Amino acid sequence: MNKNNKISVVSKKYLFPFIIITSLFALWGIANDLTNPMVSAFKKVMPELSNTQASLVQFAFYFGYFFMALPAALFIRKYSYKSGILLGLGLYAIGAFLFYPAAKYEEFNYFLISLWILTCGLAFLETTSNPLILSLGDKETATRRLNLAQAFNPMGSLMGMLIAQLFVLSALHSDDYSEVAYKALPALKIAEIRENDLSVISIPYIGLGVLVVIIMIIIFLTKIPDTKTNDKLSLKDSFKKLWHNKIYTHGVITQIFYVGAQIMTWTFIYQYVDNLNKSLDDEHKLTATWFNMAAMILFLLGRWIGTILMKRIEPSKLLMYFGIGGVIFSAGAVFLPSIAGLISLVGISIFMSIMFPTIYGIALNDMGDEAKIGSAGLVMAIVGGAFLPVLQGSILDWGGSGFGDLKILGYIPEVNFSFILPLICLAVVAYYGYKTMNIWKVGK
Repeated sequence: MNKNNKISVVSKKYLFPFIIITSLFALWGIANDLTNPMVSAFKKVMPELSNTQASLVQFAFYFGYFFMALPAALFIRKYSYKSGILLGLGLYAIGAFLFYPAAKYEEFNYFLISLWILTCGLAFLETTSNPLILSLGDKETATRRLNLAQAFNPMGSLMGMLIAQLFVLSALHSDDYSEVAYKALPALKIAEIRENDLSVISIPYIGLGVLVVIIMIIIFLTKIPDTKTNDKLSLKDSFKKLWHNKIYTHGVITQIFYVGAQIMTWTFIYQYVDNLNKSLDDEHKLTATWFNMAAMILFLLGRWIGTILMKRIEPSKLLMYFGIGGVIFSAGAVFLPSIAGLISLVGISIFMSIMFPTIYGIALNDMGDEAKIGSAGLVMAIVGGAFLPVLQGSILDWGGSGFGDLKILGYIPEVNFSFILPLICLAVVAYYGYKTMNIWKVGK
């Protein structure tokens, strides 16, 4: 039996701080999965956007992580974890509130800027919260502890999806028309619909900004333990040590591929369903959000199962197994027809469930002073969610603005074929798990 089974995952003296910090994982889950459907929403409200342009929503959102992660690490290195959390929440709120002027001016680029600022705040939160959770207890159970905390992230994600469906997607007037019928409407009617729909998109973000301000006040009044030690390594030495740590550098690369797979899978399920709906009558049309929520429930279930399995299976080996499962189900999303392919696409999520925190824990395993800067690199890796969805969106544009205009190999719609990208990404994750299995025996 794994000796980690005998050690408490969270010690009593850190239990309350653990609960407070873990709540932040749900908070950025709301933002992530409220934003994923916005690629589809903006495409409907602004049909002049190509699939590639609409996917810039994800580019703006996830590029903020890349831009701000290192400054966030340097900030908490100089000040404290609590200061980093408060600044992150402040940027989060500002970005959310900027949706109001973006909707008022009806400018797509303003929405992108708002999302980018919001995500700069999330970069602070993730760069701070992940290593803080790792430090709140015995290092032998650090990866399990982070998986436990990350298990609450999908709960926020489910809330974000529900808000997106009930208060955004189902309320869009532009969704009542086909693309051709919408473009044929009088200019005045189109302007009226656009004004309404952009306002609909902005309201949940503004409400989220209010919630973030409330949480920021609570955090300000809460004592957060500062578990950091005096930094013995200079910044230059930290970078040098990290650069020569192959498990870490390969972990950053793997994280790029993983995040790209996750965001592509959860973003383009909407287009996948839209393509299936073209062959269904109105009575039997599918609702993408319910399938995405099913995927998130599987993701949450996988997190809990993975955390339990790590009592007996080393994290790297489990990561390899889950990576192989993800590859198989990605292949199903590409090659299986109709609803079978959609079910396979939903099933990918149970295998992705443990990947982010497990890659994180493996890459930072047994680190010392360089862990804070190392954390920044792993958060910067979230940039995979910025570039890879744009690449997938470009595949959807191969045959035109639709999702099945072109058939690959004569029978695979381009939207199905686009999921070859998550397949490749998850193969990289499986390989990283395989290559790092020995670190739990001999160390780095």
